[in-house]
Amino acid sequence: MAAPSYPAWVTRWVSGQWRTKKRPPTLRPPRTLALADKVANRREQSTEATCITEMSVMMACWKQNDFNDAPCAEEIRTFYDCVAKAEKERKNQNEDTLSSRGNLPSSKVNKLLKRFPQITRYV
Repeated sequence: MAAPSYPAWVTRWVSGQWRTKKRPPTLRPPRTLALADKVANRREQSTEATCITEMSVMMACWKQNDFNDAPCAEEIRTFYDCVAKAEKERKNQNEDTLSSRGNLPSSKVNKLLKRFPQITRYV
C-alpha cells in the first residue's frame, strides 16, 4: 500500500518549518565587520549646573533693590567666587580620565583609533 500524499503546507507544519522563531536569522553583512577609524565628536554633557543657588540669591537681591549693585555686593562676590572655583575644577579635570558614566570622551577614542588602525588587507 502506498503512503498517503499530504498537501505541502501539512508537511511544513509537521516538520516545524513554520516556526521561524526557533531558527537564528542568517546574517550576511554588506561589508566586512570592522571598527571605523574615527567616531563622531560629541560633547560630554555635564551632570549638573553649578552655582545655581548663588545666582538665585544674587538675582533675588537685585530684585529687592531695584537692580542696584551696591547693596548686593556680597552676593555678587559670592557668585563670582563660586564661578571661579567651578572653572578651576573644570580645568583641573583631565580629559584622559573616564567620564562619570565610565565612558571615554570621543577625542580620546579618536586618538586610540589613530594609534591602532584597522587592518584593511589580509597578510
